[in-house]
Amino acid sequence: MAPRKKPRRRLLRYLLFALAAVIVASVLLVLPLRWVAPATSAFMLQDHSGRVPVAWQWSDWDAISPQAALAVVAAEDQKFSDHAGFDIDSILNSVESRRDGGRLRGASTISQQLAKNLWLWPGRNVVRKGLEAWLTVFVELCLPKRRILEIYLNIAELGPGVYGVEAASRAYFGKPAAALNRREAALLAAVLPSPRNYNARQPSAYVRNRQQWIITQMARLERQGWLTTLN
Repeated sequence: MAPRKKPRRRLLRYLLFALAAVIVASVLLVLPLRWVAPATSAFMLQDHSGRVPVAWQWSDWDAISPQAALAVVAAEDQKFSDHAGFDIDSILNSVESRRDGGRLRGASTISQQLAKNLWLWPGRNVVRKGLEAWLTVFVELCLPKRRILEIYLNIAELGPGVYGVEAASRAYFGKPAAALNRREAALLAAVLPSPRNYNARQPSAYVRNRQQWIITQMARLERQGWLTTLN
């Protein structure tokens, strides 16, 4: 019996070593972002390879209007401060909607979107979603919430080839991100679900309605003192 057990033990040892190596690699991938701004993102590189002009400029947290942070959270992830990377209620609601024959609704948090935009590719296939979930765990473990939001505000696509609130603010409003007001920030956030289809420069009726909804949600979050939770 002993000789039979050795191959199993050896296999288990290899698997544990491989798992430990992947964990270490994931930490080394994410942890430096606590102090160092990313030089680019997977989505930007894909645009470059497709010869789409890319507009992007990093801005530190203090150089971004608080209204931009508030608008993005109001639009994309109102439980951002409370969850550990995954909005379980939204995931369950999305699954239930799909099971009832409805359209599969998005349930990605800002942390998940950060992982996807920074390291992965568009799409909903199982492999990509699995990698996104894995990386999201390390994003939440290695980075404080404010840093997660700061990076997301800098890499989110806000128009074809336009990445981050600094580039978007200058492209659409002719001003730095620090000067964004509530309506402008809400308009940028309104295109986030589909920045290739929605246009902040010439917003459709849908985008305008979504902008107004976001403004209402921003006021509610502000009354709750949401921004103070990140400082």
